[in-house]
Amino acid sequence: MDKTLKIYIALLVLLIAAIVVIDSNRPKPIDWTPTFSLKDKIPYGMYVFDQEISSLLKGQKIRKFNTTPYEYFDSKYDYDSLVNDYRIKGTFLSISRMVDFDKESVTEICTFVNHGNNAFISSEMMPNALLDSLNLKMDSDYNYSDSIYNWVANKKLGNQKYKITEGVNNNYFSKIDTLNTTVLGYQNGDSTRVNFIKVNYKTGVFYLHTQPVAFTNFHLLKGNHHEYAEKVLSYIPEGEVFWCIQNQTGEVISDSPMRYILSQPALKWAWYIFLIGMLVFIFFNAKRKQRVVPIIRPLANTTVDFTKTIGNLYYMEGDHNNIIDKKIIYFLEKVRNEYLIETHRLDDDFIKKLHLKSGKDLDDIKNIVSLINAYRKNNYLSIEDDLLQINNAIEKVMN
Repeated sequence: MDKTLKIYIALLVLLIAAIVVIDSNRPKPIDWTPTFSLKDKIPYGMYVFDQEISSLLKGQKIRKFNTTPYEYFDSKYDYDSLVNDYRIKGTFLSISRMVDFDKESVTEICTFVNHGNNAFISSEMMPNALLDSLNLKMDSDYNYSDSIYNWVANKKLGNQKYKITEGVNNNYFSKIDTLNTTVLGYQNGDSTRVNFIKVNYKTGVFYLHTQPVAFTNFHLLKGNHHEYAEKVLSYIPEGEVFWCIQNQTGEVISDSPMRYILSQPALKWAWYIFLIGMLVFIFFNAKRKQRVVPIIRPLANTTVDFTKTIGNLYYMEGDHNNIIDKKIIYFLEKVRNEYLIETHRLDDDFIKKLHLKSGKDLDDIKNIVSLINAYRKNNYLSIEDDLLQINNAIEKVMN
């Protein structure tokens, strides 16, 4: 390794170290992603709520579950004909930005409430199946400022209006069943934008709320906003609370093609060993490169050039018969080697075979065969023109 390369490597290492130091000392930007995750301490996470839920719901036992409501409550149902009821009693709790319950889960929640239980759901949007079952409709108010005031309708809980700016939405209940529904809260400065209701459903009760951001870290720690969360949660009846935290545990399911391999210990370690082995192989074989193999060109076939040279020598000496003999011998030798045709008899059969195998003009082949046979008959050339004629005829067929 020469000195210049060492200098470049040292400069590169110093540059990377400087970048790492600068990046580590730089203030991290605030992540405003509304994850509603119980493990996230970012503004729109629910870490604080998870830690303080026992204080917010004093004296109530909290049971968390990370499955769908259908899977959880169906397993708690006693299908015995003499019982035909749930083995648990209490309130179903769900707080998330967008509830994504499937139809089976919505049906199970309604069945759970129908058996004398309660459900508290805080979400910007409610499942359509649930809205249809409760005879409700939701709408969005597009004419609102960047801040929304939220308050509860019960004067016993105070007249305080809480101004929420960060993370609010403009969804509200635009239609309610007045016979079974009680308005518990409003938003946006007037009494026409209902965001919190109580719906009597057979022998149970639904509590529906459209501002789940009120339960995030930011608003529970901002000023007196925690009071609004306490007032809303105060409507949950005493008893056990079954809190659905599906998709809110902070677990991220990777979509990598290696997901299955990395999830299996044996496959994971096999993959790591393979990668380490490849790196070791590359490291120890980096300098063991094969030298460039020189290109060795095959020896040129100089038979034709040699024959032409010898022929020119005979031509210069004036021995025409010797020259033509050599020409004929070379021609017939080439026919035997390239086309595998016997040359003992130069007849029509020979002409036909040579024409089919060589693709040469039939008349040219007939001409050379005729000239060779005539020469062999006389075995003598009288003039130089006869030599040239036979030579040209051979060249036509050979080239």
